[in-house]
Amino acid sequence: MQPHLAGLMRRLQTQLLRIVYGHHKTTRMQHRVSELSTPICPVGDEAALQLARQCLLSGQVIALPTDTVYGLACDANNESAIQRLYDIKGRNEHKPVAICVHNIAALRRFGQAAHLSDELLTRLLPGPLTIVIERTPQLSNRFLNPSTSKIGIRIPDFKFMRDLCAVWHEQPLALTSANRSSEPSSLEVSEFRALWPQLGGVFDAGQIGLTEERRLASTVIDLATPGYYEIVRAGVALKQTISMMELFGIQSRKIL
Repeated sequence: MQPHLAGLMRRLQTQLLRIVYGHHKTTRMQHRVSELSTPICPVGDEAALQLARQCLLSGQVIALPTDTVYGLACDANNESAIQRLYDIKGRNEHKPVAICVHNIAALRRFGQAAHLSDELLTRLLPGPLTIVIERTPQLSNRFLNPSTSKIGIRIPDFKFMRDLCAVWHEQPLALTSANRSSEPSSLEVSEFRALWPQLGGVFDAGQIGLTEERRLASTVIDLATPGYYEIVRAGVALKQTISMMELFGIQSRKIL
């Protein structure tokens, strides 16, 4: 984003906070906006969803909580936003990122899941699981995972994220953990403070998770091949995910 446009966006965000909160409620928030040049907004505040949506509409990357760790998110079909996400993350463009959607209908819109029953998907999701399947033409961003035809799809069991997906035109959000590549994932917003200046907004839910196990992030399972599964990342939900595969007669190809 050009410097003058970024400055304009900051002013619009501050004005949005004034409007939604009311002038008498914004003293603390205005201080944090002016001090950091990035709004730090509690997810429980009435301005949070509107501010997050405005950031996404303007092509910015935001930080927000999930049911595992804090994540970085942007409009998955915005080419410049995806490139910015990779820059902030310090991530090789050939290393895939997932998308986050509101519900199973949206999962089917963006991923080829005809071979996966609604019963299976509703037993698995929402939750700390990323399902990898072939993408559909609805994911039109040429910079989104250019080295693979597959896409990892999440429906996090976290109200703010699902509410945001619901108001975001039912479109997908690109999602990756809120940390630089190769660094530990984050359970509190202070742990990725170095990234704040590059973000359109940080949405704070306090500490998410009380144990270090949460930093393992979501379990990633490849279900692209009918009748088979492959564990790509063990994550926090490995045991229950494998149990569900066995229950539905889906066979293992490989376990990390």
